[in-house]
Amino acid sequence: MSGVEAIPLRLRLAQRGFDGVTLLVLPAVLFVLVLFIYPFLYGLVLSFNPAKGGALANYAKFFADPFLYHTITTTLVIAIPVTVLNVVASVPVALRVRRMRRQRLLTTILVVPITLGTVLVAEGLLNYLGPRGWLNRFLISAGLTDSPLRLIHNYWGVFLSLVITGFPFTFLLTLSYVTGVDPSLEQAASMLGARGRSRFARILLPLLMPGLVITFCLSFVQAFSVFPSAVLLGDPASNTRVISIAAYQAAFEDYDYSMASAIAMLMALVQVVIVAVLLAAQTLFYRGPAAGGKG
Repeated sequence: MSGVEAIPLRLRLAQRGFDGVTLLVLPAVLFVLVLFIYPFLYGLVLSFNPAKGGALANYAKFFADPFLYHTITTTLVIAIPVTVLNVVASVPVALRVRRMRRQRLLTTILVVPITLGTVLVAEGLLNYLGPRGWLNRFLISAGLTDSPLRLIHNYWGVFLSLVITGFPFTFLLTLSYVTGVDPSLEQAASMLGARGRSRFARILLPLLMPGLVITFCLSFVQAFSVFPSAVLLGDPASNTRVISIAAYQAAFEDYDYSMASAIAMLMALVQVVIVAVLLAAQTLFYRGPAAGGKG
């Protein structure tokens, strides 16, 4: 035997960066592989194996049919305005809430729609905004309108549903970034004579911009995958026929799982492209950290 003792396996792994803490990541990695990577790769391969035609037949069919490829535009027309409204509205609300004493109580109230779920919110809006709902009955009894307003089974029903269910999520993300900005930065600007608008435009907004971009991306992905609201509150055969409905119909009405996988891949591609563009554009505003820090 050699006089040099063998190095234990644990130390050899540690020298290569595989220590005990790193190994704790393995369950999460396996979880992602099983529940995300494998289904995604399976769907990608399946999309190139259509029942008829070559490998790109599903994608050619999608872009050859206006009834299919228009679903991308329809989804974007719904998702982008909803995301913009939620992000823009969340900033002043978060700025106000961070200065309140009962911040936890108000935050709890604002996140209630998340606990209800999209289906329950949609059912509530059907009763509230319907032709015989509370809102229309109030407007008619108050003499503000002669006939019920059509607020459901169209674009606006889906829009309102996504705002109600998406705003709490957007607000929580924005609040986390707002509370991370050091208040002394605003105080110093105020002492130097900067007004509220100037402090927001020159200090808060540049510091919040990276966080707001991340918030926008996550909120957009959530709104882009709309399905229950588009079916229950919209017109799924016309102006709210989003791309997720097209994928559902291909899979469970036409039983063409290959085509459904192709639509799902296109859906993912659109989201990735928009998110990548936004993340690349954020450097035009600010290259520093996502918050000013509190020390």
